[in-house]
Amino acid sequence: MPITVNPLTIAIGAEVSGVDLGGPLPPAAVATIREALLDRKVLVFRDQVLTPAAHRAFAAALGELTPAHPVVPGLDADHPEIYVLDSGDGGKSPVWHTDVTFMRNPPLGSVLRAVSLPPTGGDTLWTNLEAAYLALSAPVRELADQLDAVHDGRKDFEEYLNTRLSGEGNTWEGEQVRSLDPVVHPVVRVHPETGRRSLFVSPGFTTRLLGVSERESRALLDLFFDAIGRPEYSVRHRWHPGDVVVWDNRSTAHYAVDDYGDQHRVMHRITIRGDQPVGPRRESAVLVP
Repeated sequence: MPITVNPLTIAIGAEVSGVDLGGPLPPAAVATIREALLDRKVLVFRDQVLTPAAHRAFAAALGELTPAHPVVPGLDADHPEIYVLDSGDGGKSPVWHTDVTFMRNPPLGSVLRAVSLPPTGGDTLWTNLEAAYLALSAPVRELADQLDAVHDGRKDFEEYLNTRLSGEGNTWEGEQVRSLDPVVHPVVRVHPETGRRSLFVSPGFTTRLLGVSERESRALLDLFFDAIGRPEYSVRHRWHPGDVVVWDNRSTAHYAVDDYGDQHRVMHRITIRGDQPVGPRRESAVLVP
């Protein structure tokens, strides 16, 4: 069957059919998926039967894999790339965020599959950060182009690193993670493949702006955060068994809806190695002074 890509909304998302992710993919199929990912940013594959090994093989066809997480260990010794999001063990994330932006090199993208789903609820939303940028007025976009922001993962992961792992995290970009020093990324990211600009901040990890007062930082971040997640350029996915979703982490944010109480939800995520975010001024991430 030929691969078909059917948009889910005008702004973001597509359902891809005619492909079995459980087996080897020919180069032409991989190229089609990568092209669709750049265009639609979020791709949904239905009725897939994936083992952890097949999940890893599909993700690896899209790019070089990272460890499961800078801090959290992987599924097991045979699958160190698989990050287990277990609702019974802190695996909930009901806030808009882009994955792992608190590292110098956040992932290029993610491949997420449903393992155990609650009877109701547990949807995930994705939003188009290019659309969020364009929603700003021209003078505000010009200001955003000049700004840098601090991204900090300590609130979510520092205690885990120090207490459960005794300060010994995973190896990320060739260095073992022993601390979670905040990093600085441009507020506006230029996509390395398309050249399009996106608003690269999120309530999940962005804590302040540099070069402005604290009051100005709060006001501007509130303005930027308000532009993220508007329904007209977001898509909401209701999970079913066999679903696999791939997204471009460089131009999207996502939100895992926590509306299923104490019902169990387990997802497996693999991330693809990315590069340092670069802004319109062509400057890359640095450590916070």
